[in-house]
Amino acid sequence: MSEFDDLRARVSTFGTGDAAAEAAVRARQDTLTKPPGSLGRLEDLAAWLARWQGRAMPRLDRVEIVVFAGNHGVVAQGVSSFPAEVTAQMVGNFAAGGAAINQLARVAGAGLRVVPVEVARPTGDFTVGTAMSADEFRAAVAVGSDAVAPGIDLLCLGEMGIGNTTVAAALAAALFGGGGAAWAGRGTGLDQAGVGRKAAVIDRGLARHEAVLADPLAAAAALGGRELAAILGAVIAAREQGVPVLLDGFVCTAAAAPLAVLAQGGLDHALVAHVSAEAGHRRLVAALGQAALLDLGMRLGEGSGAALAVPVLRAAVACHSGMASFAEAGVSDGAG
Repeated sequence: MSEFDDLRARVSTFGTGDAAAEAAVRARQDTLTKPPGSLGRLEDLAAWLARWQGRAMPRLDRVEIVVFAGNHGVVAQGVSSFPAEVTAQMVGNFAAGGAAINQLARVAGAGLRVVPVEVARPTGDFTVGTAMSADEFRAAVAVGSDAVAPGIDLLCLGEMGIGNTTVAAALAAALFGGGGAAWAGRGTGLDQAGVGRKAAVIDRGLARHEAVLADPLAAAAALGGRELAAILGAVIAAREQGVPVLLDGFVCTAAAAPLAVLAQGGLDHALVAHVSAEAGHRRLVAALGQAALLDLGMRLGEGSGAALAVPVLRAAVACHSGMASFAEAGVSDGAG
C-alpha cells in the first residue's frame, strides 16, 4: 500500500498538543469562584482548546466552518430518495444564504465557506469498482488540506453529498466491523425497504473490496467520496497547524475515523459536535471512544451540529477567561 505512504507519513508525525497549556488551564480552573469541577464538561473543553491551540488562555476569535460537497456513483443503486443533482443545487443554496448552515453560522459567529470537490464528476459506484483511484483520493485529500485557513482558532467541518450516508456507513463498517444492516440508516428519508436496499448495497461493496479493507486509507479510497476525503485532509492539516476541530454528524465522523485507526490519538484534536439521529452514528462515536457534545435528534449535515456546538465552546472560554479567582473576588475558597 505504498501509494498512500505520503499520507501515512503525515499522520506518523502528529504531535500530542501542548500539555503545559492544558495543565495551566486546569490549574486556573481550581482557583476560580466555583466548586471544583462544577462547570463539568465546560472545564474539559477549555483545557482541550488550550492543548490543541498551544496557549494557556484559549480563544475563539476566528472560527471557520468549511462545508465540502461531492457526488457519488453509488446513487445509481437507489440508495437515496433524492437525485444526485440536488448536491449542486444545495451548493447554490449555500451561496445564496438560504440553507440552515447559513443561519447557524451567524448564530455561532463563524465564517462559512463551501468547497465543491468535483461535484460534476461523481465517484465510481463502489459496487462495480473503486470509488476513487489512489491519485483521485490524494487529490481530494489535498483539497481539504488546502482549505484550512492559516491562523484560525477552531475549524468546524460539514458536508453535502447525495448518497454520502451510504458511503459513510460502508466506511464505518470497513473500519470497525459489522455489515450493512448495522450501519445503514434512513439518510435523506428512505422507508424501511429503502434502508434494506441500502444495507444490501453496502454489503456488496464490502465484499467487492474485501482485500483492501484492512488498510483504512485504501478502504476510504475504494468506498468513500471526494468530500469525505477532503474532510480527512482538513482534519490532518488542522492537526499539523495546531487547530482544534469540531466534526459534524455521521458522514464527517466517518470521514475522519481512519485517523483513529492509523494512529493512537489520531483524532484527539477533533471532537464530535453532536450525535446524529442517523442510524450508526451513535455506534461510530462509541467506537471512537468519544462522547458527543450535543444530542438534538438532528440529521441534516451541512455542518449544522458543529455550528450549534460553537456557542458551547464560547461559553467554556468565557467562563475560563472571565471568571474571578477566589483571591480576586475576596471569596473564601473553603480550604481548611
